[in-house]
Order: sequence, then C-alpha cells, then structure tokens
Amino acid sequence: MRIADRVFVVTGAGNGMGREVAAELARRGAHVAAVDRDRCGLAVTAERVRAAGGRVSTHELDITDAAAVAALPDAVLGEHGRVDGLVNIAGIAQRFALFGDLDDADAERVTAVNYLGTVHMCRAFLPLLLSRPQANITNMASLAALVPFASQLLYSASKGAVKQFSEGLEAELADTDVRVVTVFPGQVATNLAQNSGVEMLDAKGRKAPITKPQTAGRRIVDGIARDRYRVIIGTDARVLYAMSRIAPRRTARIVAKQIKSVL
Repeated sequence: MRIADRVFVVTGAGNGMGREVAAELARRGAHVAAVDRDRCGLAVTAERVRAAGGRVSTHELDITDAAAVAALPDAVLGEHGRVDGLVNIAGIAQRFALFGDLDDADAERVTAVNYLGTVHMCRAFLPLLLSRPQANITNMASLAALVPFASQLLYSASKGAVKQFSEGLEAELADTDVRVVTVFPGQVATNLAQNSGVEMLDAKGRKAPITKPQTAGRRIVDGIARDRYRVIIGTDARVLYAMSRIAPRRTARIVAKQIKSVL
C-alpha cells in the first residue's frame, strides 16, 4: 500500500509502539489521527508527527467505549476528509499469575481492551475503508497468540482472538481493496506493564532479546507498505514461533518452565 499522502488512524498512539508507528507513518509522508486515553501522551505524539512533516489530529478516547468509537469516524473525517488506514495498537497485559489465581474481572478487562476494542474500531471504520481505492487494517496480536504463555493465559487468549478475527477478516475482504495485516511482536521495550497496571516479573538476571519500539514501528509500517499477511517482530518471536511449529507442546512447556521459575 502507498503510505505517502494517506490518512491513518492509530490507536494506542500515546506511547510505545503506537507512538512510533504514528511517527514512522509521518516520516513516510502520511497524516495521522492519533487515538489514546492519555491526553498528555497524545500531545507528545502530535509533536513527533508534526516534526516528521505529517498533519495530525488527536482524539482522547477509550476503545472499550463502543459509543465513543462509533462516533470517531465522523471526528476523523472532520479533521482529515478521509481515512485510508486503521492501525490498532492499543492493548494491555494481565497481571502475572496462574489461571487459578485470576478472577472474572481479569478476563473481562483484557478481553474488553485487546479483543473487543479491536473489533469496535474495525466495525466503525470498515465502511470508510471499503470506499477507498486502496486501504489497510493492521491489528496487533502478539507472540502469545502463536505460543501460549503461562502466567499470561488470559492475555494470550485475548490476542489469539485478535489473530483469528484479523486473519478471518482478511479472508472475508480478499475480493475488496482492503488488506489486513496482523502483527506478532515478541518482547518490545515499551511501558505495556505499567500502562496495564501490572508489575513486571523479576527475571533474576536472565536476559532475553528485546526489540526497540522504534524498530517495531518501522517493521509494522513496512508490513503495511508491503501488504504483509503476518509481521513477526523480534528475534525471540521468530525463534519461538519456529520452535512451536516443529514441537508445539514442548515449546509451550519450555516457556512455562521459564516463567514459573520466576513467578
């Protein structure tokens, strides 16, 4: 897909990968409608987008609010006149705990943000995207949608739902001009845990490959430009995904053993 002079809506744009995607789109000549709950974070992102030469509007919004999301397309049209792409980056993690120690509130929270928020956004913007000669939807899944992660079971399930929804939507839209890209990042140096209100595990000195958010942002925009089906980000994601295709049970148990050792 052509990026220059196109208008993209980016959720989770107030920080992390969402901010880097917005900035990278602007560097390639696009304009951005930045969406997040964090007003201060949006202001910083807007400065980054303008510095890169893009036109930007900011929209303070909770993607779990279906009514607010339904009203967003008109607000974006009022600022930009059209929408060519939707990039759903917003998401949260669950607290690190085994399934038996979690409750319904944990499940409802990650499902509402990660899965239903993505569905709300796609439902709201799909009619506009179908009217464009070339359009894109990009949805954020996770390595945890490809390899199950003990202590992040509900998060993994919510991202697995995003994967199935996103790839199913891509198949439904195959005879249209809308392409759908699904993103599967491994560990990226963002504030996901803090933004989710959970504490990170103490790795006890163990180190794993961590991708910089700027790198992730470039990879995601590359995926949009090239109409990729899947974008897998990070050495950890590529290695574990390859292992899971050869020995899925063994890979899941290796991951579980590592996580349980620091729980």
